[in-house]
Amino acid sequence: MTKAVFQLEPLTCPTCVKKIETALTNQDGVDMVKVLFNSSKVKAEFDEKVVEHGELETIIEKLGYTVKGTKVS
Repeated sequence: MTKAVFQLEPLTCPTCVKKIETALTNQDGVDMVKVLFNSSKVKAEFDEKVVEHGELETIIEKLGYTVKGTKVS
């Protein structure tokens, strides 16, 4: 399982959390998603054989959020 933390531009509303979590959780290969509203971070665990972290970034950006940086481990 691969872990990634996506740093976003500041989130402006708590409903953003649910929107991002739902979109990423519905992606094949994603095991866990947690959005931290106060720090504007998205933590995800996923199977990189099924989905790459770049694809998750794309999903977040298509929702209208800017990814400032990503740490993958």
